[in-house]
Amino acid sequence: MGIDKTLKKDANRVLKETSRTFYIPISLLKKPLQMTVGSAYLCMRAIDEIEDHEELDTESKIYLLHSIRDMLNDTFERESYQELIEPYKSKLPEVTIRLHDWLLVCPDEILGKVKESTSIMAGGMASWVEKNWVIKTKEDLDEYTYYVAGLVGVMLSDIWEWYDGTKTDRDLAIGYGRGLQAVNMLRNQDEDAERGVEFLPDGWSRADLFSYAEENLKKADTYIESIQTKTILRFCKIPLALAKRTLGTLKLGKEKMTRNEVESTVEEIIND
Repeated sequence: MGIDKTLKKDANRVLKETSRTFYIPISLLKKPLQMTVGSAYLCMRAIDEIEDHEELDTESKIYLLHSIRDMLNDTFERESYQELIEPYKSKLPEVTIRLHDWLLVCPDEILGKVKESTSIMAGGMASWVEKNWVIKTKEDLDEYTYYVAGLVGVMLSDIWEWYDGTKTDRDLAIGYGRGLQAVNMLRNQDEDAERGVEFLPDGWSRADLFSYAEENLKKADTYIESIQTKTILRFCKIPLALAKRTLGTLKLGKEKMTRNEVESTVEEIIND
């Protein structure tokens, strides 16, 4: 029991350190949803840190992501995972090093779904590292955003159904994830360009990416219409509202929302 409490405390701390967007809505969820969604987020963030890592070479990223994919499809033993990451440990953040711990705090009844989605994500990320994130068509963009964000929507839908039988449209859930990711792409466009990555299909302008984001955020609006459970609805509304406000901020030529704007947006939804 003591280990569980320590792990939960650590998971909460690492979650707060790694996510500005999701920490608040996760902290507002009721138990056992709070720890379940927190665990799922940390698992996906753990592999995301490998894909985005500035110091790891392409071969190392592909090897790690493929290995993690295979481990998640199996029993995922702590010793094997630590052995895998040992040569890279000095470069990896805590959220990645402790992937096994985040699996331990996930309820057994939904753990399989969390492992499955994270495994698919790891494999998809590996394939895009291999392609050097070169996106030529809208289909490419859809595939990439599915692996890095749409799967988050799918996994959340699995969690909602497990929690209280809430059923949601998986295609709309993917659109929800894609919409949030597209806003991140717009916000980080200059930063990505510096590392030689441009998430724009051939012939697309920044305006086209804005349209892509808006199209998927509309799907997100439709997605949450079917949700009746208040704690789940509030969770979904907060990142969506922040994404919409960020999109508006970017259209005005600003880099990001102010802390006050973030806080007021969250407060509006909490008090709604």
